[in-house]
Amino acid sequence: MRKKTYHIQTFGCQMNEHDSETLAGMLSLQGYEENSIRNQADVIIINTCSVREHADKRFFGTLGQLKRIKAENPEKIIALCGCMMQQKHIIQTILTKYPWVDLVFGTHNLHEFPELMSNLLNDRSRMVAVWGEASDIIEGLPVLRKYPFKAYVTIMYGCNNFCSYCIVPYTRGRERSRDPEEILKEVRALVSDGVKEITLLGQNVNSYFGKSGGMDFTDLIYALNEINGLERIRFMTSHPKDLSDRLIQAYVDCPKLCHHIHLPIQSGSTTVLKRMNRKYTKEYYLELIEKLRSLVPDIAITTDIIVGFPGETEEDFLETLDLVNKVKFDSAYTFLYSIRKGTPAEGYTDQVPETIKHERFNRLIEVVNQISAEKNRPMVGQTQLVLVEGKSKTNLKAYTGRTGGHKLVNFPSDIDCTGEIVSVLIKDGNTFSLAGEIVK
Repeated sequence: MRKKTYHIQTFGCQMNEHDSETLAGMLSLQGYEENSIRNQADVIIINTCSVREHADKRFFGTLGQLKRIKAENPEKIIALCGCMMQQKHIIQTILTKYPWVDLVFGTHNLHEFPELMSNLLNDRSRMVAVWGEASDIIEGLPVLRKYPFKAYVTIMYGCNNFCSYCIVPYTRGRERSRDPEEILKEVRALVSDGVKEITLLGQNVNSYFGKSGGMDFTDLIYALNEINGLERIRFMTSHPKDLSDRLIQAYVDCPKLCHHIHLPIQSGSTTVLKRMNRKYTKEYYLELIEKLRSLVPDIAITTDIIVGFPGETEEDFLETLDLVNKVKFDSAYTFLYSIRKGTPAEGYTDQVPETIKHERFNRLIEVVNQISAEKNRPMVGQTQLVLVEGKSKTNLKAYTGRTGGHKLVNFPSDIDCTGEIVSVLIKDGNTFSLAGEIVK
């Protein structure tokens, strides 16, 4: 008898990626196998993101493609989940324009997915099951990891910051932190299963606080550093307003904590930052960078930058370019501001024209890429420890992996070293990656 299969398409952040691993774990327990070819799968799940307009457009484009697939095989199940499903206007659009969708559920009731699937298979009635408020954290959900040697570990859910451009507090709810003992137990189990590197996830990991143990985020880092067999600790994302001196000191005291931090600035203009409700200034951010580099000179710093936020003037944008030139980020995720329905910034009347946004965006990209190349070139001649992720997607004769500073490294190898931490001598530094050879 043929096993039924599933295909999950994930938009958005690492939180969504980890949610998709949980969905895969649930389906695996029900006897389903993954199918890399979407059209051939019995269950097709789209895990959505609401942070950027581009993700919205891609999602609706994908949804349109599924109409023919469903028409050819009505027995297929098409399910939608993720942040977009927490927005009432999105659900209304799906109900009225996309009748081939079978199941809609949200971020707060992901754990209900097996029951929802069972109910759907029993009566084949279209279902919408979205919780408006988050429940208690559900522990022990199954996870089918993408990589056997590294894993995501969610330590908290939701966000209390309410940046004026961001929909996340409305789709993921208020901050809820997991019990620290549950996190430590999960990580120990992962290490026993062969995991070498973990990435701690949360909308703002710095504000983690485990009430039962009175453990804050820095305490958690120190505790994880003591776990035998764990080799690397990463985390994202950090909010500058909550980056403490103790956490910066942890980079010195905890050898397993990778020398990399993703610290979103969003804008280099204090005026714009205030309108964004980011609760810090450009000067404060630069002080944080100085503290980080004084204690951890080799730390790699990456960031997020939004271009064209409402009211952004040319002078504001030049402030952003000035900050980028001063900090010299190892890389930056750059975004054109897009209106998110339901956020305060949606109502701002001084929206920046698209032509100006794109012109500024291109100028920013040029500077960011130039600095990335400048940061990579001095690494030539250094030996870096690289966690090998597998074959390169662009060169099947090469393998690819990440340094502790999260630099992408490609190198040839006669043997399959996937999942191993190997020493690589860097021979070339490009804008987006490094190239080298294994030190034998």
